[in-house]
Amino acid sequence: MSHVPSPTPTHIAGDWGTTHLRLHLCRGATVLDLAEGAGIGSLTKSAEATLFDAIAPWVQRHGPLPILLAGMIGSRNGWKEVPYASCPAGTAELRNALLRFEARGHQVAIATGVSCINPHGAPDVMRGEETQILGAIVAHPELGRGRHIVALPGTHTKWALVEDGKMQSFQTSLSGELYALLRDRSTLLKASAAEANEAAERRGFDAGLQRSRELRTVPLSHLLFEVRARQLVQSMPHAEASAFLSGLIIGQDVLGALPIFDGTLRTVQSVPIIGAPRLAALYSSALAAHGIGTLPLDATALTVAGLNALAHPDVIAE
Repeated sequence: MSHVPSPTPTHIAGDWGTTHLRLHLCRGATVLDLAEGAGIGSLTKSAEATLFDAIAPWVQRHGPLPILLAGMIGSRNGWKEVPYASCPAGTAELRNALLRFEARGHQVAIATGVSCINPHGAPDVMRGEETQILGAIVAHPELGRGRHIVALPGTHTKWALVEDGKMQSFQTSLSGELYALLRDRSTLLKASAAEANEAAERRGFDAGLQRSRELRTVPLSHLLFEVRARQLVQSMPHAEASAFLSGLIIGQDVLGALPIFDGTLRTVQSVPIIGAPRLAALYSSALAAHGIGTLPLDATALTVAGLNALAHPDVIAE
């Protein structure tokens, strides 16, 4: 029986955020193996030590490899701080802004974040999402032509305007962090016992969306206490109330996004949504309620594609 040699890797690509480190052993655009580690927010040793512990088996087998990293690893809390690139920013600008250095015999490159003045006239920043947007353009070249809105739901949801392959501006919403804080730290969900129920969650989320649309001019702060009151007066189950809270927040997030960027969100054929599948599905539902189609995309795969585009000019057209 003939032995087929395993492919020789060309580099390591990593998405290093606040909560997770996800590393990919790559040969060009092909992922050969995966490894994980602690996020920047939960390190028990230095970022450098954490990284090299995670890739030790690969190094032992293949020797030093170029390492490409994106995300909070480039923040002031990460390994080395990388200054933000300013909008408009595309592949060329982000490639030029890579921080390159050597560590333990490996050539390392850390991607920059991006800053802008958002549609409301305030400074705004992202770190990690810009690499995913580049990856989306690699996977769907039509996003590199014309005017598009890309949604990146998460702890700090981003609504980004991309025009002819360059990020022009974006708006951050605190939707994910707000939901987590209110769910876990406030009194809103302490009125009934927790019990998972998929049907109740769907019912609660839809009701929250509907409520946000019906009362679109009412401040979110005037709607939030309904989450607690509905449990106390109408016996709304905990799972339904939690989803109702999510529906209110995501519903108002989408409502707030509709008019920005001159209302482009209402005119595009579909909105790419880059994020965790379950959260992407909730945002798809919220946008569908306004007649807006969506294109869910895998965030991890796009990070690898975006880093490859920054490292290898032939992967993506300039």
